Amino acid sequence: MNQSHSSENVLLREDMDGAVYLTLNRPDKFNTLSEAMLTALQRELEAIAADPAVRCVVIGGNGRGFCAGHDLKEMRANPDHAYYQTLFRNCSKLMQSVVSLPVPVIAKVHGMATAAGCQLVASCDLAIAAQSASFAVSGINVGLFCSTPAVALSRNIPSKRAFDMLVSGEFIDADTALEWGLLSGVTADYDLDAAVANKVEQILRKSPAAVRFGKSMFQPQRQMSLADAYDFAGNVMAENMMSPDASEGIDAFLAKRKPTWEQPGR
Repeated sequence: MNQSHSSENVLLREDMDGAVYLTLNRPDKFNTLSEAMLTALQRELEAIAADPAVRCVVIGGNGRGFCAGHDLKEMRANPDHAYYQTLFRNCSKLMQSVVSLPVPVIAKVHGMATAAGCQLVASCDLAIAAQSASFAVSGINVGLFCSTPAVALSRNIPSKRAFDMLVSGEFIDADTALEWGLLSGVTADYDLDAAVANKVEQILRKSPAAVRFGKSMFQPQRQMSLADAYDFAGNVMAENMMSPDASEGIDAFLAKRKPTWEQPGR
């Protein structure tokens, strides 16, 4: 198990048995996405993408909530159009890096996830929340429509529900977020750590190669036509079938034994 800190401790990293735990660490600011936080997250995601030993990533937050979005105080201190364009471009790059990361990313959500914090939840492959968690894209309440969070949100939940959240700024609870598709799971507050650990363990038990093939296929095919998606998925599956893990897994299944997966990077 390894621990490291990034950008004056605004982001914490812990490595454990193939899983990387990234913890937003601005608890006094509800883990808002300052410039330093965005830079630290982007750097860690790029390092993870290049590391074949990483098999799963969990993003969580310290303190009373997951993430309250952008740092509004920092934004108001820089009233410049070019500054805002760069800020939102960097945040959008970060969200796309989460989506394109070659391994699954799990959002571990407690407290509130608002605006770009809700966007981060929507960008993750899986999201498990404590029962008391709440979600909003609340920029509209301060005169700012959450346009970039809308991109991720509208790709998770139905259009009319997404627009209702965006134009009203109202919070939804964890059960509603689960029903609408923003979350993949909800658990009792006291059980959040265990629920996330269980999901990580489920992923780690699977073939590392197969999981990476799956991540490389799943998001891109959603943007394709039906015919193109099947063509793309068939090619990925054929490549997957040629991998040593697929041969081992099928042979193990036929022989009624447990498979032994290859461990890349080790």
